[in-house]
Amino acid sequence: MRIAHVITRMIVGGAQENTLLCCLDLIRQYGDDVLLVTGPALGPEGDLLSQGRAGEVPLALVPSMRRAIHPWRDAVCYRALRRVLSEFRPDVVHTHSAKGGFLGRMAAHALRVPAIVHTVHGAPFHPYQRWIARELFRRCEAYAARRCHAIVSVADAMTDLLVEAGVAPREKFTTVYSGMDVEPFLAADQHRDAVRRELGFAPEHIVVGKIARLFHLKGHEYLIQAARTVVAQCPQVRFLLVGDGILRQSLERQIAEAGLTPVFHFTGLVPPSRIPALLGAMDMLVHVSLREGLARALPQALIAGRPVVSYDVDGAREVVITGETGVLLPPLTVAPLAEALVQLAQDPELRRRLGEQGRGRFAEQFRHETMTRQLRELYQRLLDESAPNS
Repeated sequence: MRIAHVITRMIVGGAQENTLLCCLDLIRQYGDDVLLVTGPALGPEGDLLSQGRAGEVPLALVPSMRRAIHPWRDAVCYRALRRVLSEFRPDVVHTHSAKGGFLGRMAAHALRVPAIVHTVHGAPFHPYQRWIARELFRRCEAYAARRCHAIVSVADAMTDLLVEAGVAPREKFTTVYSGMDVEPFLAADQHRDAVRRELGFAPEHIVVGKIARLFHLKGHEYLIQAARTVVAQCPQVRFLLVGDGILRQSLERQIAEAGLTPVFHFTGLVPPSRIPALLGAMDMLVHVSLREGLARALPQALIAGRPVVSYDVDGAREVVITGETGVLLPPLTVAPLAEALVQLAQDPELRRRLGEQGRGRFAEQFRHETMTRQLRELYQRLLDESAPNS
């Protein structure tokens, strides 16, 4: 097959890793001709491709493809995408992210590409936006959905959300969990002691980790509020915040005002290859984001054998199962969050059992090879359906 993947920017992030792994698998395992079309990797998250992980994936950079809405630049981007896709002549165009997804589907539809697929990594509209912005994005998604043949959700929750919002009928959706290289997570304990010493944690410390950009709607403030109660009852608990972003100074100020500076550690921006070792240094993962498709940190932690305490948002409930792999909590709550963290901090056997069950349930399901196989089967079905004699 000739397959073009279109994504707004290749920053260090889950959707981007998912896309890159898929491109590499399609080339290495199936011998497909693949083109990765992307805009500049702008933002504080870092450039995924600059880390040398693109390998043999051919790239087409479209400088005008940016996240922010800009009518003139978006028109330039649309024309550039049409030109790139027209020259590549793909059998399949697979789009990702809001801007790349919208303009990519428009361009592919105009060129009559036989199979057009879009992945929803996280809905672009959510309850925390102003009504007018939410409705604009919803209508854009519905318009673009009519110009593709299939929509892939990274969690069943994404399908439910978009169907209820009237974006597309349920039969247009397929759930394919976001794949990853699971082997480093299975081996996360190998360097546990060394990494903990490097981070300044003592053997007796119980480390609660959070992996997320320091950004709005990621919920760090709720963890800081809960930390007061947790540390009062379990003085040996420490908190490890993995990631960076525009809210770092604000969060450091909140932590200092709560008198918690000694128990919080910030790693700053880290490459994806560092995440397994950091998970190995943790004793549990906490996830308090208010919106997320299915955060990769959740299955990553479980595959590493770490239980997860998470708010019940979007796809979290599909991997965080109370009493089996972790604890699921109502969003925005602080007291239940503190209670769950204290319970796990005080019970090493419970942590071990939940982590082992998570590893057993999800290691195979989240392999990137599984994801790519399912996506390629979808591509083949769509091409078979579009064939003249089908």
